Amino acid sequence: MLTNKEKELIEEIRRGNARAFTDLVERYKDLVFTLSLRLLGNREEAEEVSQDAFIKIYKSLATFKGDSKVSTWIYRIAYNTALDRIKKNKRAHDHVEIDQVRKMGLADMDDALDKMVQEEKRQLIDQCLAKLPTEDAGIITLFYFEEKNLLEMEKILNVSANTIKVKLFRARKKLAGIMETSLEREILESNG
Repeated sequence: MLTNKEKELIEEIRRGNARAFTDLVERYKDLVFTLSLRLLGNREEAEEVSQDAFIKIYKSLATFKGDSKVSTWIYRIAYNTALDRIKKNKRAHDHVEIDQVRKMGLADMDDALDKMVQEEKRQLIDQCLAKLPTEDAGIITLFYFEEKNLLEMEKILNVSANTIKVKLFRARKKLAGIMETSLEREILESNG
């Protein structure tokens, strides 16, 4: 499953080449951070979890068999590290907005309005995701935001693809219900 380049990188790290590990971190740090941020909803905690995940990755490299892609293996460790942090904290997590709207001069008012509508949709989705159980939010995040396919998710979550399909279906239904309730509440508040 590993490419020759990945095999060489892993071997270099196992031999103690610090630069090789730095290359691995550079290659996957954004993916690990984004996943952590989506699950935790807190930038500082996501940074800490990302660091913890890479420490675990480094310590686990000796036992990594290479039967999955390096990215899948790293995602699994990052996902489990974030879940461990959530369990440890035992508190509600609000998702923070990942894509901040850049403040720039907009010549066209329609563009500005479109951006506002898109931003409101993103905020609504993030708020609704935050209301889902962690496992459901994680599955939706991996599938829709991280664009992982079922086989990749199977390796990351260590659950069969059929089970993931069922969980994804149920998570989408829950999310749809939460979104519907949120929209109804928003409409009532704006009309009241």
